[in-house]
Amino acid sequence: MTAFYSQKYVITSVICLFVIQVAEGTLSKSKRGKKAKEEKILEVADSNVVDRGLVTKKPRIKDIIKEHSQYFDRDREMKNFEGEILAYVTPWNNHGYDIAKLFKSKFQYVSPVWLQVKVSPGGVYYVQGTHDIDKGWVKDVTKGGKSKMVPRLLFDGWNAQDFMNLFKSEDNIEDCIAVILKTVKEYKFPGLVVEMWPQLVGKMRKELTHVINHMGDAFHAVKKQLIVVIPPPLYDKQFEGMISREDVEAMSPHVDRFSLMTYDFSNPSRPGPNAPIGWVRSCIEALAPNKGDPIRKKLLVGLNFYGFKYSTKGNGGPVLGNEYIEILKAKSKPQIHWHEESAEHYIEFKSGDIMHKMWFPSLNSIAARLKLATDMGVGLSIWEIGQGLDYFYDLL
Repeated sequence: MTAFYSQKYVITSVICLFVIQVAEGTLSKSKRGKKAKEEKILEVADSNVVDRGLVTKKPRIKDIIKEHSQYFDRDREMKNFEGEILAYVTPWNNHGYDIAKLFKSKFQYVSPVWLQVKVSPGGVYYVQGTHDIDKGWVKDVTKGGKSKMVPRLLFDGWNAQDFMNLFKSEDNIEDCIAVILKTVKEYKFPGLVVEMWPQLVGKMRKELTHVINHMGDAFHAVKKQLIVVIPPPLYDKQFEGMISREDVEAMSPHVDRFSLMTYDFSNPSRPGPNAPIGWVRSCIEALAPNKGDPIRKKLLVGLNFYGFKYSTKGNGGPVLGNEYIEILKAKSKPQIHWHEESAEHYIEFKSGDIMHKMWFPSLNSIAARLKLATDMGVGLSIWEIGQGLDYFYDLL
């Protein structure tokens, strides 16, 4: 093990992701529109990435720089991946709105990160974020009926006592669900993606299961779908996951799909691949050991379209596609390598006297995960389509 990986203590990656998501906040339409003017225009290629010879363990940096913004228009309405795909879209990475429209035939579910359920000091539940709902964009994405618009709902700003108050009262549970369903009905959404489980970091699982099952039954009673975000069931010998097969089995009859957060395996305290492919496989098997398992059919396995950068100084942070390309263009002449065990690419480069290592998705790493998902009979959930490179979508 090199000095780059010498630190041994572990931070809960899922908690880190949650903090990042909450800290970002939800941008208003006005800010989103302003940002949209800065977005790049996608380019059309004369063939797909496979025919262009770009899906390889040994990509050339100059090819990534030249080709990353191109997609094969003739195939953009063709779906190559057999399973279902859920695509997250965030207001703070506006390019995802364009991607969702352009490649809508590839996504069974599109989940804009718009909504939060809040609780007032007086214990009244209400939904925030509806000002972000863009009805015109929703119509564009769902036209043709191939994509379902299922916004993500986050239990935002809740403390431990707020959850306790919810769990101890059936009336509170029913009131909270009724408020959520009112929004779903008002905007004619076919369902929601609900993120609740990761916030309690593996605690109070029975209470969480009860609320989610209650919610699922209420959704199904009015013919709405419920997709539940769940953390990984395991990491490694040092750090166990925050959910088990038994938890998922208890929810499965009441839930339509599970969005499994199989990313952020590593962090600044334990630098390394974003989502080692062996770990992803193990997470699937931990929840649904057999391919015929009904739970496996409901899994939408997380696929990150962002990367992570680390340095010998011990710090690090997430990297989006535009920053990745800028680093590749830098005078520091970065070197790109394939890591066979994790099935991920990383680059090494020097900035001043500091060495950096950056793991970022590649065509080959995505192809490997598409094959894994196909072999194991699961779907995918992409976090998120505003972050990656435009030629990724040729593979989906």
